[in-house]
Amino acid sequence: MPPPFERHVFVCTNRRPDGNPKGCCATKGGEEVRAAFKAELDKRGLKRTMRANAAGCVDTCAFGVSVVVYPEGTWYGGVKVEDVPAIVEEHLVQGRPVERLLMPFNKKAER
Repeated sequence: MPPPFERHVFVCTNRRPDGNPKGCCATKGGEEVRAAFKAELDKRGLKRTMRANAAGCVDTCAFGVSVVVYPEGTWYGGVKVEDVPAIVEEHLVQGRPVERLLMPFNKKAER
């Protein structure tokens, strides 16, 4: 059994029916964001200590592609492929959440 991961990134790839008022992360680029995390972790040699997984519904699709980082329980919203390097460098490597991408409820909890 491999050792526990230092950080675990869950990327919502949930698909809701067309017309759902919340939308869904799948149509907002969830799969592409997940693939970008996997590629970035691999490129930096981090895939043995950090993991990026697809997640089912985390019930925050209204915020855009949702990403949750554990063990901290930090929630990001509206994540795009171009945001992934910043999250990996600033949060996963340096331990500082990327403030501009935090979900509103996460910002309140951290103050």
